[in-house]
Amino acid sequence: MNKIKKMEIQPPLMLRWLFPGTLWRGEARRKYVHLTFDDGPIPKVTPAVLDILNNYGVKATFFCVADNVRKYPEVFDMLKQNGMGIGNHSYSHIKAFSNSKSDYFADVQKARELIPGDLFRPPYGQLFPWYVKKLRREFRKIIMWDVLSRDYCADLTDEDVFNNVLNFVRPGSIIVFHDSLKAWPRLETALPRVLKHLSDEGYSFELL
Repeated sequence: MNKIKKMEIQPPLMLRWLFPGTLWRGEARRKYVHLTFDDGPIPKVTPAVLDILNNYGVKATFFCVADNVRKYPEVFDMLKQNGMGIGNHSYSHIKAFSNSKSDYFADVQKARELIPGDLFRPPYGQLFPWYVKKLRREFRKIIMWDVLSRDYCADLTDEDVFNNVLNFVRPGSIIVFHDSLKAWPRLETALPRVLKHLSDEGYSFELL
C-alpha cells in the first residue's frame, strides 16, 4: 500500500449514494474492467497510449476535452479509427464548484458540438447532485469511477500508480488514467504493467 489514502483512489460508498443516476462501477459478477482515459486527446501522449492498448488488444473509453478535439482533430480521429469509446469531458475542463450553473452547462453543451455520443464524465469529478437530472436529459450515462490511478501526481512513481490500481481493482471496476503530459511520466511504464497483470489475472476489458 503506498502513501495515498484509500478514499483518494476508491470513492466511499456514501459519496456514491449522493449521486443516484451516475455509474461508479459495472457488474460485480463478471471478471472484467472498464479502462478509461481523461483529458486528451493530445499528439504527444494519446497516440502512444493507443500503441500500448493495441499491443495488448485492449479497448478503452476516452473522455475527451473538446478544446483538445478542436486543436487536434487528427488525434481524435485516431481514437475512432482504433475502435475506442468516446465520451464528453466538457469543452474547457470546467470546474463545477467554481463556475455558475449556466456557464457549466454552456461549456458541456459546446463540447457536444465536437464530441458525439452519450457518455459524460465531469471534470475533476466535480458535480452537484442537482445537476444529474439535467445531464441525464443529454447523456445516457454519467460515468464516475471505482479506481483512480492518480497517474497525474508528480510526487508518485510509476510503481505507486501500478499499486494504486492493483490494490483496489475488482470485477466491474471503472479505472481512470489520463492521456496527458502531466500523467505520461508514470503512465508510460505503469499502463503496460497494469494491462499485463490484469490480463494474467483473467480480467477482460470492455467499453462503456
